[in-house]
Amino acid sequence: MSSSLSPSSSPTHVPPAPRLSQVMGERPSPVVGWLANRVMDALCALPASVRDGFARFVGWLAFTLGIRRRVALENLAHAFPEKSEAERRSIALGAYITMARVVIESIDTRDLVNLSWVAPEAPGGDWEALKAHVATGRGALLVTAHFGNWERAGKLLPQWGVPLDALVRPLKGALNMRIVDNRVAAGVGLIYPKGAIAQAQEAVELGESVLMLLDQALPAKAAVFVPFFGRLASTTPALAVVAQRTGAPVFVVMGVRDASGRILRIEVEGPIPAPPAQEGQDPIVAHTAAVTAVLERHIRRHPGQWLWLHRRWKVQPPAAQLTPGGEGRG
Repeated sequence: MSSSLSPSSSPTHVPPAPRLSQVMGERPSPVVGWLANRVMDALCALPASVRDGFARFVGWLAFTLGIRRRVALENLAHAFPEKSEAERRSIALGAYITMARVVIESIDTRDLVNLSWVAPEAPGGDWEALKAHVATGRGALLVTAHFGNWERAGKLLPQWGVPLDALVRPLKGALNMRIVDNRVAAGVGLIYPKGAIAQAQEAVELGESVLMLLDQALPAKAAVFVPFFGRLASTTPALAVVAQRTGAPVFVVMGVRDASGRILRIEVEGPIPAPPAQEGQDPIVAHTAAVTAVLERHIRRHPGQWLWLHRRWKVQPPAAQLTPGGEGRG
């Protein structure tokens, strides 16, 4: 069961813990950074309809120029063999537009001042379950994907009283650093890959919730392989490891766009328990697979909102997990 939510009361700003506000990454030179930020300021100052039109144009242009288009269409052919080529191309175009929208929306420093982009829907059961757990002073484990607008979804949670730390990678460049700075300004703490499991465990024990993206390929030695759209995909085991060590509940949180693409609805599903123990089955793999299945269900409902241009299946599973034809068993 999943539920949607929107702000039902005044936002409550929850700043990140001091140990998690450090921004790691490579910033541009002061001159380049200043110029880039002035350009981004000018873009953000445009009317919302103009900004969205620009995002749609940028997405269309990238798709038309063929930037990673082959990757997106190959992924879609595997995921939706029953769909026509025209349908898959339409989904792929939607993914490019989604990416352009996320970038443009994520550089806007006024995001949490004007919440007109949040769908006016009342909180539901699974959101209430998350809030009830957080109210006890214990943290939860939250999972999302590169879907809809994951940046805005994450920024909203601290405003609604969920102390949040996000597992992120160090970035570089003026645009990326602005996005990271906006995360911290929104009250999101940052956990970086080195020592991430220990930091996430500590955060949960301190009553902070931890948000992870579970749809990125990892090197085989650091990953577990679980079914995702019928193929085994390398996936971080960090979520299931921290859940096992802390007993924290796991919720999926997705920022879903409406038909116009400009309004976001936050959907919460959970808690998602680890499957019952079975002989010969790794509980970490089983829990990771259960959560990944929930992500896949959301993506299937809105396929144009996931980033199909990511090489999600580029890392091959061990030979023992492959079928004779070479595909990962799903």
